[in-house]
Amino acid sequence: MSLSLVSLADEVADRGFARRGPAQIRELIPAPDAVLEDFAESWQRLETDGFMRDGGRYRLRRLANFLAVPGVPGHLRGLHRPHFQEVVHNTLNGGLDRWFAPVEDETIANPFCQGLLDLGREVADRLHPGTRWFVEMHQFRVQAQPNSPGHPTPEGVHHDGTDVVLIAMVARTNLLGGETMVTDGERRTLARFTLNGLLDLTILDDRRVMHGVTPVEPADPALPSCRDVLVLTWKRVD
Repeated sequence: MSLSLVSLADEVADRGFARRGPAQIRELIPAPDAVLEDFAESWQRLETDGFMRDGGRYRLRRLANFLAVPGVPGHLRGLHRPHFQEVVHNTLNGGLDRWFAPVEDETIANPFCQGLLDLGREVADRLHPGTRWFVEMHQFRVQAQPNSPGHPTPEGVHHDGTDVVLIAMVARTNLLGGETMVTDGERRTLARFTLNGLLDLTILDDRRVMHGVTPVEPADPALPSCRDVLVLTWKRVD
């Protein structure tokens, strides 16, 4: 593990979360600009989330899952399955199987996607050595319209019900809002920041801290407005 990754993992272990900017991530995951552009372009092909109990149609997404085994590098993609969260972790949409369109094979094969998976696993393995991981990959797009804000976390500040969460900004297009909040288990604020550049990211120890994102609205009501984010989660498998 590089000194930069050790520093990142140690910060998560110490504080419960860490943030790194785009330039720092590009140093950890070197690849041509065209490769990163191809990765970001895949967010143009997400499908509407039809499981929003608030009736909203402002969220689009795709989903994939993987298994990561101790001593074996990389992530093995699993058969497509629904996403499930307990109601205690998602008071709005929890308690049911939610089937989303699968992440495209070429998106997962993209070197930047593989690099982010490896980065997150390095942190997760350093926090919990020798662990067998169930991993989920979520592509999110939250759209906003005049007088109809988008809600990146409509369930509010929450735990995901996993062990480690990586949240990476892919694109902010004509947006106001979207501030990330990190709190302790009693919802006392630990940090507030706005992920605001391609690969601006945060990694969270989900058992120690909670997180949420404020609503988004168009900066210019006459133009399209959306927030594209990648979320990766690692959960221990008994």
